[in-house]
Amino acid sequence: METKSLSRRKFIRNLSTAVVLPYIIPASAWGRNNHVAPSNRITLGFIGVGEHGVGTNIKGFIKHDDCQIVAICDVDPMQLPKAKETIFEIYGTSYKGLAIANDFREIINRKDIDAVVISTPDHWHIQMGVMAAKAGKDVFVEKPLTVSVEEGKIFCRVIKETGRIVQVGSEQRCRPEFHKMAEIVRNKVIGDLRHIEVGMPSGHPIRENPHDKRPQLEFCDPPEGFDYEMWTGPAPLSPYCPGRTHWNWRWVEELAHGQFNDYAHHLIDIAQWAHGTDDTLPVAVEGTGVFPEGYYTAATSYDCTFTFADGVTMNCKSGRTGHRFEGTDGVIINSGWGRLSAEPESILDFQAGSGKVKLFTAESEHRNFLDCVKSREKCYSHERIGYLASAFAQIGLIAIKLNRKLQIDPITETFINDPEANMMLTRARRGPWKI
Repeated sequence: METKSLSRRKFIRNLSTAVVLPYIIPASAWGRNNHVAPSNRITLGFIGVGEHGVGTNIKGFIKHDDCQIVAICDVDPMQLPKAKETIFEIYGTSYKGLAIANDFREIINRKDIDAVVISTPDHWHIQMGVMAAKAGKDVFVEKPLTVSVEEGKIFCRVIKETGRIVQVGSEQRCRPEFHKMAEIVRNKVIGDLRHIEVGMPSGHPIRENPHDKRPQLEFCDPPEGFDYEMWTGPAPLSPYCPGRTHWNWRWVEELAHGQFNDYAHHLIDIAQWAHGTDDTLPVAVEGTGVFPEGYYTAATSYDCTFTFADGVTMNCKSGRTGHRFEGTDGVIINSGWGRLSAEPESILDFQAGSGKVKLFTAESEHRNFLDCVKSREKCYSHERIGYLASAFAQIGLIAIKLNRKLQIDPITETFINDPEANMMLTRARRGPWKI
């Protein structure tokens, strides 16, 4: 254990020498063969550079010549080497335009950064997004967007007031299989839609903390250099243990909402897209589920039915991942992540783009964001779409906890005549972290 501690201290000391003030330099100086002038590149600051922040978002943006990564930030310095390595692989090791921080406010307050990319745990998304928008930054933020309905409503209001561009990270609307399925339903190839089934993941897939191998659920001091106070942010401050951070925070209910909220933006959003109701909530919800005892208390199973104003019902159930759309003239099914089948099979003869209803798709979530930063048009997964996708999971979990059917006013986005349920639409925020 002493050897690990010493190596971490040495690592942190070495890392501090790599922090430099950024500046924009010609593309030829960092090994990219493109013709986009430095002054025309969208400058990006990355907040949170863990597995998804690097593997999906840094790699997703860095291949585009019209943006430039000028800053990265993480409260755990052990996350930074992989991010730096990934950036230098493309820009070259001589690139001097990368600043490193452990406080996200350093990035948000930078006047030369156009947009931030937020890949943090869920409880930070709205706080950082609101602060970034008010500071004049466009925002790419990972899904799920919110941990409460109320903070989603606040975020949408701030984005409207500031005129910023928002993309909630999800690649699902660029998948050709999902695009085709949604257009089949919207063009009534299966007739009038009657019922939707959405299958979503269950359980708590636990991973060992990659940077802290001590007993995962034993309380101890945070590793040296890891700013656990900042990592906790607006959430309740609980004692540190290795199993609370890095991936497993998803199963801690005061930080997130487990698989239901985690996958709502992937799977419920596609159902909403196909139904044509991605701008509204349902009028009723009821459900059952299991909230386990122990350290990880987010729901491990759930079975919720939502009723829409048009009479269509949607059942969201943990278990096998996929979709099923039932219409008056047929059924279309997605098994897993894009294996389509239909009854009758001739439904699949439909070609996307051939119907009266044509749904927008994009090359990628990252390309769409960059294009919209330039055009100032809404992204394909903008703030309200992200907010409502998360809201489905959150109102479903409220119905499970209260063990009763809840009526919803889709205009006010509150429960009807139910003060107890409405109290659960918001979360208290700790310390100075107000929105």
